[in-house]
This record gives sequence, structure tokens and C-alpha cells, in this order.
Amino acid sequence: MKVDLVDRRTVYDGFVRLEEATLRHERFDGSMSDEVTRLNVDRGDSAAAVVLDVDAGQVILTEQFRYPAHTADGGWILELPAGSVKDGEEPAEAMKRELVEELGYEAPNLRHVSTFYPSPGASSERIWLYLAEVRDSDRVAEGGGSADEGEDIRAVPLPVDRIPEAVAEGRIRDAKTLVGLLWLRDRAARREEPDGSADGPADGSADGSTQR
Repeated sequence: MKVDLVDRRTVYDGFVRLEEATLRHERFDGSMSDEVTRLNVDRGDSAAAVVLDVDAGQVILTEQFRYPAHTADGGWILELPAGSVKDGEEPAEAMKRELVEELGYEAPNLRHVSTFYPSPGASSERIWLYLAEVRDSDRVAEGGGSADEGEDIRAVPLPVDRIPEAVAEGRIRDAKTLVGLLWLRDRAARREEPDGSADGPADGSADGSTQR
């Protein structure tokens, strides 16, 4: 499909970059659209992880204050640990860094689950979602977030068998967390099928190695 970019300019460049573009794009009937103006919030890519404590049978979530959520509903949100991917950084490496900062865990073996756009109508951000299986022996730091970034993060355990209840009750309102927890719930259900078949690697590869 064809896109003609007529004009593009940066409206704001700070914590995020706001871009305004004027363009025409090919329509499904083969014709070109009229010129339209669209905005893009460019904040780079992010990485997130479903952190599964395999000994306790629970997911470890984070809770922290989010101002944008506060403007509409409360502000303290249960989320998967996540963070921005820095320039030149692999998403998996960013996730490992964030896991130590936020929860205090090292997770050398991340498994790629999916990569998706959380809000493609407003932002070019992609989220790289991983599974991180951890044990008590993987705890290497206190966690709690980065003091330099003003973070105040609390770890919140959620038993895997309570995921459906937490979702149904509306306790999980963050999109990437819903994606991750529903994926984990489906994975657990597949492992409980009567034929005893186990699911394959989370990233769809032959050996479960991390992919970007």
C-alpha cells in the first residue's frame, strides 16, 4: 500500500516527541485519499515481562502512580514491569535492566511472547513482551524503581489461578498487562489439556531463544 508524505514537522520534543504529518494514503479500492493531517507520539519502543515465580506459582506485578491515569481514574496502576528501550539497546537487554531496577530480579533467560502496538492510532511505540521465569535465588537487589527517575514501585504478587478473577473484577486496567496475563492464562490452560501436551516455546522458535 502506498503512502505519499506531503509534510512532516516536530511539534514538541521533550520526554516524548510529537510529530505532525500531512499525507495521502492508498485506499482499499486503489485510489488515493485526500490529504489528511495525523499526529504521532514518538516515545520509542518499550519492553515488558510477565514475571512468573515458578516456586510460588504466582506472577509478580508492579504498582505505581501514573499521572495520565490519575486524570481519568485514580492513578495507581497494577502493571507488568516495563521500561523504555534506549537507543542502540536490544529490547531483551532493556527488560533485564528494568527487572533489576523495579523488582530486584535477574532473569537471564527471557522468552519472547509477542510484539505489538498498544495505541497505533496515536503512537508509533511498540511493546516487546517477554516471559521471565524466576526463583528466590534470582533476587539480587531491593527493587522499587530508579530514584533518579522519581519512581516509587511496589511489588504485588498475583497467584496464577487468580488471574481470571483479577481481570473480571477490573483490577487489571493496563493494556500490556492484560495481554500478558491473558496469554499466561491461556498457556496454563493448554498445559492442563487431557492429552497432556505441552505448549511450545513462547516465541514460536524451535529452541525458545530470545528474538527481537
